[in-house]
Amino acid sequence: MRANVLKRKISLRIKRKKRIRAKISGTQALPRISVFKSNRTLYIQAIDDTKAVTLAAVDGRKIGVKANREGAKKIAAEFAQVLKTKNITEAVFDRNGYLYHGVIATLAQALRENGIKL
Repeated sequence: MRANVLKRKISLRIKRKKRIRAKISGTQALPRISVFKSNRTLYIQAIDDTKAVTLAAVDGRKIGVKANREGAKKIAAEFAQVLKTKNITEAVFDRNGYLYHGVIATLAQALRENGIKL
């Protein structure tokens, strides 16, 4: 991929990210679930923005899954269990500027299937 195309893609994602973050925020009772997707793995964390604290996090590298749809389902199941141990059943989904498609959509759907209300 050419350098200028890659820069444009990244700048558009950052613009979407800022637009989303201006509208949503997490609290202790209703945390913000933030997703980061690299080419190899996924990272998910639940954040309380009022105290600037991470309440729970799951790293795809530690579970040993890739950044694909099957991996997203496994990470979502693991993350839902972590959230349930901390008595969190409802959250706000922050797609972090990524399009709600493919891996991100599968991740959100799998969280809903595992009992987390988004």
